[in-house]
Amino acid sequence: MEPLIRFDNVCYTYTGEDCEPGMFAVNNLSLEITEGEFVAILGHNGSGKSTTAKLMNLILSPNSGDIYIEGNKITGRELTDEDIFDVRKKIGMVFQNPDNQIVATIVEEDVAFGPENLGVPSKEIRERVNEALDTVGMREYARHAPHKLSGGQKQRVAIAGVIAMKPKCIIFDESTAMLDPMGRKDVMNTIHRLNREGITVILITHYMNEAVQADRVIVMKNGEVYEEGKPEDVFCRVERLWEAGLEVPQSTELIFKLNKKLGWDIPLGVYDFDTCARLITEKINSTGDKDGIN
Repeated sequence: MEPLIRFDNVCYTYTGEDCEPGMFAVNNLSLEITEGEFVAILGHNGSGKSTTAKLMNLILSPNSGDIYIEGNKITGRELTDEDIFDVRKKIGMVFQNPDNQIVATIVEEDVAFGPENLGVPSKEIRERVNEALDTVGMREYARHAPHKLSGGQKQRVAIAGVIAMKPKCIIFDESTAMLDPMGRKDVMNTIHRLNREGITVILITHYMNEAVQADRVIVMKNGEVYEEGKPEDVFCRVERLWEAGLEVPQSTELIFKLNKKLGWDIPLGVYDFDTCARLITEKINSTGDKDGIN
């Protein structure tokens, strides 16, 4: 089966006075996203992760290389407005600042904006709006003014607007970065619900506790794939991630340092506190080394 999204040696460089000539934001990037996956893309500032997201959605077009959506090549030719429109119906996107995505003065009208522009019949728009607001837990706020909502609630309204267009994939480009912990938790719960319902999720994030929830993690550096794999496999490569300017989950870092200091051999692919505490306790009990960790 063809992947939902495929990049073959894609390059992109920004132009302008502040841009260094020949410096690629994305450099010979090849990757695949399978339908139904939940993929987290990580990277230090300037690694190319947000540029990659915008290329997937055709907000940007590559300088070279090929991009395929459901096996259909969307590069190497002059794209019509209809071509771009078709891609964006399939690949939705939620950005960092919810205030920049809300266009209407009433929540349900904002969610209806996308389907209206797709030419969806009025009766179906009503059904889609209700369904989308139910999915993000915002149905009771349908008649509220968006500017009176919290940051997390606004972001859920923005997500509902994308859901109402019924895309196959939603890209979340650091969509939790401006939210408080409760808002981030609400958005992540929504992301999991969407993925369980079959929507492909691509999460661009710098929060390790979000990335570990994905099926697969892609780490980018200098516009290229630097590490890739399941979270437990990627996050055990602690020193590699530090070299890429990234943190690792606190539990993973603690075990790494204890292993190094005490010669322990606790597996590094651990990123939740409960498992970390259990493994350390078991190790102390088996070795009798209660003072070594001080």
